[in-house]
Amino acid sequence: MTLPPPPLLPAEAALFLDFDGCLVEIAPRPDAVVVTQALRDRLAALRDRQDGALALISGRDVADLRGHLDGFSGMIAGSHGSELSPAPGLIDTLHSVGVDAAALHAEAHALAAPHPAILVEEKPHGVALHYRDDPSLQGFVERTMQDMAARHPHLMLQPAKMAMELRPGGVGKDSALAHLMTLVPFAGRVPVFAGDDTTDEPAMAEAQSRGGFAIKVGDGPTAARHRLSDPAALADWLDASLT
Repeated sequence: MTLPPPPLLPAEAALFLDFDGCLVEIAPRPDAVVVTQALRDRLAALRDRQDGALALISGRDVADLRGHLDGFSGMIAGSHGSELSPAPGLIDTLHSVGVDAAALHAEAHALAAPHPAILVEEKPHGVALHYRDDPSLQGFVERTMQDMAARHPHLMLQPAKMAMELRPGGVGKDSALAHLMTLVPFAGRVPVFAGDDTTDEPAMAEAQSRGGFAIKVGDGPTAARHRLSDPAALADWLDASLT
């Protein structure tokens, strides 16, 4: 689908950004992403330009993101909207689902054990299985996670790029964006969201329903009305908005 690039970021916008595949290139393992000083500086400058109205909305958990973005003092909504961190050292839970994370992680490791290429990503509110190292395992991962979902009906399946995740239901990146828009300094601003994955589509639709716009980073069908080719193109757009 051919979509135009976005206009420059309005000064009155509330800016919401995904992380993997958006701010950084997707890596073979979640812990192998490359975060440059230029990215850290860009986020700090954007936060200043938008008078604090900048937040990351990611499927990663907050602690993981803070670890990669040391020095970032802005808002982070992590674990697909299950967590909200207004500042380093502060994490609020935004769901009411009981999750025995340790038992869930142990079950996932046991099921994935016959296939060493599968990466089990432990999350504080769920678990994900990645098959990027062996795409032929997609069917196995999908069946395994569907079986786990049947045993844990309080959790929902979340497809992602080369991965399947179990996470609490009732929250998402769209609900995270909606919640942030009720808070200072986001309230009353025009939402702008950039993401790359199917997990980002609800937040894209939410931003546009509120009179803002969304940016799809990369290929694939999307609800967004604008597209940029890759994280480097997004970085160029953000930098152009800063000048």
